[in-house]
Amino acid sequence: MNDGELKHRVNQVMYELMTSLGVVTPVDVMQKVGVLSKANYEKWRNGKVDYLERVCTCNLSKLSTLMQEIRVFAKKNELNPSWTYYHGWANAKDQKLRFSKSGTEAIEQSYATSYISPKTITKLKTEKNP
Repeated sequence: MNDGELKHRVNQVMYELMTSLGVVTPVDVMQKVGVLSKANYEKWRNGKVDYLERVCTCNLSKLSTLMQEIRVFAKKNELNPSWTYYHGWANAKDQKLRFSKSGTEAIEQSYATSYISPKTITKLKTEKNP
């Protein structure tokens, strides 16, 4: 998949997730675009993979393009960023998970940032305070 096709696919997936769930996470986009299998995601969450990029089926340049396009789409659609703490499941539940080989804070934060539609935020606030 070339960069243009990747960006188009990311935009499709972001739109689908935003309209169906109201929340978009990079790992969901990665799975739906096809660069991260569910099995490999689960291995990472269970602490069997040291960092998520290791099990992605594309190179770091493509991952960088994918992540940039997520941020571009979120900004264009006025989605609100929300940082999420990712920890392991089951036996790895006390382990903070790493996304990147480098472990650079800015990269880690980018992967761990979800995007929420204003409509979803309003709905959640209404449900909390009827």
